[in-house]
Amino acid sequence: MADVDAFTDIPTTTLADLLGREQVMDIGIRPLWEPVPRVAGPAFTVRCPPGDNLMLHAAIHRAGPGSVVVVESGDLDYALAGGNVCAVARRRGITAFVADGLIRDLAEVRDMRFPVFARGVIPIPGTKSAARPLNERVRCGGVAVDAGDTVVADEEGVVVVPGARREEVLATARAKLAKEAAQSLDDWESAHRTRIATILADQGFVD
Repeated sequence: MADVDAFTDIPTTTLADLLGREQVMDIGIRPLWEPVPRVAGPAFTVRCPPGDNLMLHAAIHRAGPGSVVVVESGDLDYALAGGNVCAVARRRGITAFVADGLIRDLAEVRDMRFPVFARGVIPIPGTKSAARPLNERVRCGGVAVDAGDTVVADEEGVVVVPGARREEVLATARAKLAKEAAQSLDDWESAHRTRIATILADQGFVD
């Protein structure tokens, strides 16, 4: 079985090349501090209705060490979490938050170096009144995420590797990176020139 930690060696750009647009979260889901390390882990999925953060606050006591907590919300009016929630998550071994929403206490989160990928920050917190099941399918950044999918996030963005494809994608990504490492820039330039010339010729382009 593929080790999820091994995905920390795989850039999101490589995974995006292999998986396509449907597995790449939209550009609004960004690291909230930099330089952020690349993180990878199994998804622990959470759904929070707009304006409510109860289930994320519940999730930090239930997600296992190494998990990436992925939150469906879409709310741009209230914060899902703040400094203490992130501090507890970090202390419990949670790898990162990936949230389709906002947080607060950014300075605290940055100082503790807890990776959060989200839409931004806002100072006002949400309420805690809407209980929802955990670890069901969610949508975050336009991508469907199931519990246990591998989430990889870095400064380029966030990619979701479906659980059923984990081993295949890891092996293919490693082979792709090895091939690229063995290719000189001269070789790449020559192959690139030929490829682009062929495409242009096929489309009737004339210099």
